Amino acid sequence: MYANYHTHTYRCNHATGTEKEYVERAIEKGLKILGFSDHTPYPFPKEYHSGMRMRVDELPDYVRTVENLKDEYKSDIEIHIGLEVEYYPRHFDELLKLVEDYPIEYFLLAQHHIGNEYDVEAGYCGMPTHSDDKLRQYVRQAIEGMETGKFLYLAHPDLIAYEGDMDLYDEEMRRLCLAAREHDLPLELNFLGLTEGRNYPFKRFWNLASELEMDVIYGCDAHRVDRVMEDGIVERADHFLEGMHLHLIEEMKLPAHV
Repeated sequence: MYANYHTHTYRCNHATGTEKEYVERAIEKGLKILGFSDHTPYPFPKEYHSGMRMRVDELPDYVRTVENLKDEYKSDIEIHIGLEVEYYPRHFDELLKLVEDYPIEYFLLAQHHIGNEYDVEAGYCGMPTHSDDKLRQYVRQAIEGMETGKFLYLAHPDLIAYEGDMDLYDEEMRRLCLAAREHDLPLELNFLGLTEGRNYPFKRFWNLASELEMDVIYGCDAHRVDRVMEDGIVERADHFLEGMHLHLIEEMKLPAHV
């Protein structure tokens, strides 16, 4: 593994570490490509404040900081600038307008919430649920995001912690995988979930992905500096996927702008 496109910073309010610290850690651990993808600001209504992402007014400094590091470390590592983005239909066009004047190279699709985050009581999709409707909406909304053509890959596709009818789960997740294939989006095997023992990566999901021989990419999802290529993590990921029929993507071709 020599490329990681899933890296956060202190700006998202639930991570630590500066961009420079992540770059130096990546160089130390032998990465050749590092992509920053901190949680996107979203132009929400003024009365709503999201505590899990950078503010709109923090975007210029985020971009400026990463651009400066690109130049400072250009002989040591290739650096890219992106954002981790939920597809929120009410505000997605506003987000595209917000970033159009910044050199944002890519979006990672990461459907942490359904609806538009603030208008659905269901909350974070990683909380256990037996709701068939929530599962269906998670998949439907992620597919709608793919259909925009604005995303590089699908981060932690198995984040939804559905505990209901597993036949329905299989049906919906097969739809998700087939849509990802149609839009040429790899599925991310998420190192953060693996390290912290979260509900993802979920073996049942990856068995389905294996049946469909999907493309997969590894992502650190680093929220701490030491989570960039922590010791043994690639071996753990390889072991998790052992025997599965998946195509590992090592490097992504990035657009000049989202």
